[in-house]
Amino acid sequence: MRTRSKHGSFAEKKRNPNSLFCPFFKLDFCLVTLYNSEAEGFASVAQRQSSGFVNRRSSVQVRPLALSLLGKAPVRKIAVVADSTCCLPPELVQKYNIRLVPLYIVYKGKSYRDGVNITPSEVYKIMRRRKELPTTSTASVGDFLDAYREASRKADSVLCITLTGVQSKVFEAAMVAKEQAKEVLPETTIEVLDSRAVAGALGFVVLEAARAADRGADLTQVGNVARTMMGKVCLLAMVDTLYFLAKTGRIARAAHWAGSLLDMKPVLEHIPAIGETMPVARPRTRKKAVELMLKLMAERVGNNTARVIVHHADELEDGEKLKAEIGKRFRCAELYLTEFTPAMGIHAGPGVLAISFWAD
Repeated sequence: MRTRSKHGSFAEKKRNPNSLFCPFFKLDFCLVTLYNSEAEGFASVAQRQSSGFVNRRSSVQVRPLALSLLGKAPVRKIAVVADSTCCLPPELVQKYNIRLVPLYIVYKGKSYRDGVNITPSEVYKIMRRRKELPTTSTASVGDFLDAYREASRKADSVLCITLTGVQSKVFEAAMVAKEQAKEVLPETTIEVLDSRAVAGALGFVVLEAARAADRGADLTQVGNVARTMMGKVCLLAMVDTLYFLAKTGRIARAAHWAGSLLDMKPVLEHIPAIGETMPVARPRTRKKAVELMLKLMAERVGNNTARVIVHHADELEDGEKLKAEIGKRFRCAELYLTEFTPAMGIHAGPGVLAISFWAD
């Protein structure tokens, strides 16, 4: 049978129990048959049924609405994209639909995607041999463009948050991808934010932005949440040796310590206000270094509630001990343990213990 819409045009109703008669915004009603393969057929038929619909939104933008109507993936205002150095627990990445773009680990001429086809443990075991050390490479423009394309299928806008641009080219790649996306994803608004943070400090910026997006905040609001977090987060790290920093050319800031590479356990700090990782002290033992990190954390947290991620580079037992000690000393609303991203650990070396945190 034929049914007249309120705007006067007709759409043919198929005698199919899986059919849906649906309005798209203020456009003509259209009747489409739902397909089982995600919502590809749904989007395709919708485009043919209503030329006005296609004019307003690209085919990429049809998909989120189609999936929502199928009950498979609700349309979100904002999707959050980040790079793989953020050291977030996998369950939080999944819960808040954070799209991670992996950096590359290069070993013996072959490139591996951080956390995808090589694990942190595998990287650190290679490094402990101190032969043919792996190197790192930034994610490509194409990697970020693919992430934006995927995110646009589930949200109207995208916020990409990267590690500090002072120590990496990741932010630049994300920005170039944003410019290219203007041609291939014209209906998607994309913003790129240099967090000036690293590891779990970056992770907390990303996490709070994703939580705001999950609550339905718009792009401006989510961006403001991320920028506010940049002023709160901090990373403290203990390096087991300066050997790897020297081998990878990252020792400039600690050059005055180079005379005793094997005898110290340097403590480093990274805060977004500076955007660089800076030396703090040079204890002679791991125990003293850990105690110093806890002391510095106490000074910054005070009596406030803390949110903490403990990181370890192939030192699970020590990482668990540090997490337990933090749980005893501080009032923690959140306390996690994750592996230290090898995209950074390649420069710092195995044996790293680190604490990323912020206080309410």
